[in-house]
Order: sequence, then C-alpha cells, then structure tokens
Amino acid sequence: MFQAIHQHLGGEFTLPLDIDTAYPLFTPAGETLWVPDWQPQYFHPADGHTVQGMVFSTGHGGETTLWTLADYQPAAYSYRYVRVTPGSRFVQVQVSCQPVDANTRVQVSYTLTGLSEAGNAAIRDFAAGYHAMLAEWRSLILAWRDSASQAS
Repeated sequence: MFQAIHQHLGGEFTLPLDIDTAYPLFTPAGETLWVPDWQPQYFHPADGHTVQGMVFSTGHGGETTLWTLADYQPAAYSYRYVRVTPGSRFVQVQVSCQPVDANTRVQVSYTLTGLSEAGNAAIRDFAAGYHAMLAEWRSLILAWRDSASQAS
C-alpha cells in the first residue's frame, strides 16, 4: 500500500541587493531573469502580472507542474505558492524577504507531499539537493546582477 512522504525543508541566504531589487526576483516573471529554462505559461492573468490567485504552469524534465500564488503579501515581502505535478507530488513554496542593512535575507521553505512512489522518489532527490539548490539560486541571481550591471 502506498505511503506518501510528507517533508518540510527550509533554508536561507543573503543577497547583496536591496529589498526592492531582490523581492521581485521571486515572482514568476522575475524568475525568468535568472532561472535557466524557466518559461511559465500563464493562464490567469494571461499577461503574467503578479497577483494573488494567479495560475500558471511550468515544464521540466518531461513533467508539467501547475502553480497558483496562494498568498501574496508585498508589504511583508512574502509569497506562498502552491503547486502540483499531477500523479507525482504536491508542494507549497514559501519565499520571504527581509531587509538587512543594504542586503536582503531570503528565507525559502518547501513542504512536499508525494502522490505516488515516483513522487516520493522525486521528493527524496529534491531533499538531498535542497541546500545546494539554494546556493545555486544565490549564484544565479548574482550572475544575473553582474550581467545586468555590465549591460547598463
């Protein structure tokens, strides 16, 4: 009988960017600036404008994942996404930013639930690389910042 894995992961990193520059980088449109192959397909709103309740999909590794922005609090610099990869896993993603002097602390948590054995395996693989993923996010954002500053 199938037993779902349910796991919570958390971590943080600091960016040498002010909060008003860093915070928008975690919207679906903002992530297109620094995440390779991030190409969200927007259902609502069709223009991809960041609003609570927006719905979009992404594709990666032969899977399609459906997303909604369940909680959007710009005044608190916080996002909570809910996503499902059908037949595989259900995930809540929380991203919160806090200004720290001229920098931004980014806290990221994932709560994952397997929907199948394949989903459980995907969660185990994801958990094993979680902290490396956050380090990669930081590196990718800094590379974007450096290329943006060279272009201007």
